[in-house]
Amino acid sequence: MAVKYELSVPLMISGAIHVGVIIFLIAGVNFDEKPKHITPAPSAPAVQAIVIDQKKVDERVARIKQQREDEARKEKARQDELDRRAREATKARELEQKKIKQLEAQRKQKEIETKRANDAAKAAQLKQKQEREKAAKAESLRKQKEHEKKLAEQAAAKAAQKRKAEEAAAKKAEQERKRKAEEERKRKAAAQAKAQQEREMAEAMAAEQTALSKTRNKQVLSEVGKYQAMIQATIQRYIVFDSSMQGKSCRVFLRLARDGFVTASQTLDGDQVVCRAAKAAINKVGKLPMSAEPDVYEKLKEINLIVSPEIGH
Repeated sequence: MAVKYELSVPLMISGAIHVGVIIFLIAGVNFDEKPKHITPAPSAPAVQAIVIDQKKVDERVARIKQQREDEARKEKARQDELDRRAREATKARELEQKKIKQLEAQRKQKEIETKRANDAAKAAQLKQKQEREKAAKAESLRKQKEHEKKLAEQAAAKAAQKRKAEEAAAKKAEQERKRKAEEERKRKAAAQAKAQQEREMAEAMAAEQTALSKTRNKQVLSEVGKYQAMIQATIQRYIVFDSSMQGKSCRVFLRLARDGFVTASQTLDGDQVVCRAAKAAINKVGKLPMSAEPDVYEKLKEINLIVSPEIGH
């Protein structure tokens, strides 16, 4: 609209000038002009002068009309040229605006793509950082587990060594008991060989049998107490001690095979922390000390124990 306005102003001015010129020329023609004074003459010549002047006027009017038409054509051609230029200018401006819009759209698209690329890069950096932290945490956890495993293996080795020593001591005690039992048997055989009097021998033998029975019961009870204490000590040795367990206990039930293998276990009552630790210790040890004597085993195959962990176990 601005271009059309700038072009139309000069056209209007030019048109006004041309119209003024035409009016001036027309105004210069005096259609009321009377024939110049001529010396009186015969009537015929005067008429001829007037005819000649009128012809000149018509010719001049025709020239002016032709000139106006020529100028109008030129003006139209100029106006058409100006309109063409205005259209071309408008078209060029529209193309320029379209190009500007395209460039602006491209710029915005590039900004969007740049932002997306930056966001993706930041996300990738964050992911890499998280993965590095995760890997470091996993490595730290792995090292910690290796350390704990090493400590557990060392504790298990010490416990196995101690258990072997205890088993060796128990075996030695069992051999000593058998030796004494054999000596006692030999002594009884020698005593029975003294057949001074049948009645006295019978009474002596009856009394001796009674004593032996009592002794045997005492021995069995002694063995039961000894192995029960060994079983209790073995379980407490495998307990992972915590200061919160100090002074607390748990009552457990055990069912044992002849070789000391734990076939069943159950915590009955007591401190929950101690009971869980005792249960875990029983599962770890698997096999407990057991006497080869059938009488002793019969009293130990199903037992209830009080487990009381202490510092140092």
